[in-house]
Amino acid sequence: MLRICWFAESADDTCRQPVGIETDTACHARKVDQLFGAIASRYDLVNDIQSLGLHRVWKRRVVALSNFSEGETGLDLCCGTGDIAIGLAERGGSLIGMDMNRPMLQQAARRLAKRGEYRISLAQADAMQLPLGDNSLDLVTIGYGLRNLASMEDGLREITRVLKPGGRLLILDFGKPANRIIRSVYFLYLAGMLPVFGWLCCGNASAYAYILKSLKKYTAQKGVASVLRFMGYKSVQVIEIMAGAMSIHIAIK
Repeated sequence: MLRICWFAESADDTCRQPVGIETDTACHARKVDQLFGAIASRYDLVNDIQSLGLHRVWKRRVVALSNFSEGETGLDLCCGTGDIAIGLAERGGSLIGMDMNRPMLQQAARRLAKRGEYRISLAQADAMQLPLGDNSLDLVTIGYGLRNLASMEDGLREITRVLKPGGRLLILDFGKPANRIIRSVYFLYLAGMLPVFGWLCCGNASAYAYILKSLKKYTAQKGVASVLRFMGYKSVQVIEIMAGAMSIHIAIK
């Protein structure tokens, strides 16, 4: 049977400051939660359009690189509608799909039920306070989620806490191309086209305008790798995709 656990309350509407401006981390978390809740029903459609379906290829690559196998325990953090979690479940092992956003988890639950996929447990929880024991996981994946956390460092500390020694962490997210021309063109695309897709598909341009805002503040490839090394990960690898527009980090605790 598919198990769904609610560990956290849904975000309220008391935070009125725009995302990316406030300094209060709780306010940031509520605003991000509201944004994703507003687009949950069309999230997969917009992702397919804006990436020409390539996001599914990149997520499958994360699954392949994870080496997740029977007998292991894994967590897909910020799991959204479940793309990576579904891929990991097909490889065996015990898997939890976890997200702070309830509408996203509800979409994931519908997908899993439709597929008859009952090997994944879904849980609503804050990535900054994981309801899991120390050294309890063999694998953590996080796709397009680290950039959205109120504190990337605090989120990585929590992930590190729950990973076993030798456990693997894989992070898929937007990147910042090193080439200035490519980066400028890429940022123009994110600034101009993504809000249009958001408005056309789900009537919400601001949710997709937020991607560029969050990316500009995100330390991206080199910054994330430096933080992971500082936290003591014994192996950190960065795989750049599309000239650095996307990246995958692979870290071994």
